[in-house]
Amino acid sequence: MQRFAVGIEFSGANYRGWQTQQPGVASVQETIEKVLSKVANEPVTLHGAGRTDAGVHATNLVAHFDSCAIRSLHGWLRGCNSQLPKDISIQWIKEMDENFHARFKAQARRYRYIVYNHPIRPALLHKQVTHIYDALDVDKMVQAATKFEGTHNFESFRAAACQSRQPVRHVSHCRLIRHGQYLVLDIQADGFLHHMVRNIMGCLLEIGQGMYDIDHIDSIFAAEDRKAAGITAAPDGLYFIQAEYPQQFNLPQVPLGPHWLNLPE
Repeated sequence: MQRFAVGIEFSGANYRGWQTQQPGVASVQETIEKVLSKVANEPVTLHGAGRTDAGVHATNLVAHFDSCAIRSLHGWLRGCNSQLPKDISIQWIKEMDENFHARFKAQARRYRYIVYNHPIRPALLHKQVTHIYDALDVDKMVQAATKFEGTHNFESFRAAACQSRQPVRHVSHCRLIRHGQYLVLDIQADGFLHHMVRNIMGCLLEIGQGMYDIDHIDSIFAAEDRKAAGITAAPDGLYFIQAEYPQQFNLPQVPLGPHWLNLPE
C-alpha cells in the first residue's frame, strides 16, 4: 500500500463544496475519488487538507490517498486528468510515507478572497470573483483587516451550523491588497471555522462602504454572537490557495494563484 499526496485545482461553481455528501449532490471529493478508483482499478478514498463551501474554488488544495495499484506518477497524473471534468485538475502527485496526512499534518491553511471593484459587471469573471460596483474606502479596509491578526475567539464570525468544538483560532496574517481593480484579502490561520473568511470579508466590505468604523470589529469580537456581525460575502470570490506542512514532507511549491490574477507572491 503506497500513500500519495496530490495538489488539486478546481472551480467550485458546479459543486456543493469539497466534501462528499448524500447521493445526487455533486462534490469535488467524490468526483475525484470516482476517477482515482477507475485508474487504480480499486476503491480509493481521498483525504483533503480542508473543506470548502459550495461555490468556493481552490488553486492548490492538498489531499492524499492510499493505493495498492502499480502506476507511475505520470500514469496517475495523466490517467486522472484525462477523465476528470474540465473544472477539476490534479496539478501534481508525490509518493509519501505513511506519516503524512493531508488534514492532520497541516500546520496552517491559506485563502484569498477576490473582489472586483468596478462600476461594470465583468462577464468573463462570472462566478470567479465577487463584484462590488460601489466605491469603497480601501485604505480603511486595509487598516481594518489587520484587526483579525493574532489569536481571537471567532464566535461572531462563524456560521450557526459550524460544527467546530471551539471558536478560537490564530491568524498569522490577514492583509487586504489593492491590485488594479481587484481587492484581494489574503489570510492564513491554523484553522478556519465555517464561513469564517466570508464573514470577515463581509465585515470589511461594510466598513469600506462606510457602514461602520474600524473599531466596530472589537465590538463584534466582544459580543461572541454571529448576530453582532454583518453579511456573509458570496462564495464566488473565495479560493483555497495553500496548506502549510512541516518541511520534512517536501511537498511541491506552486504559485499561489489564482493564476489569471497575476498577483506577486
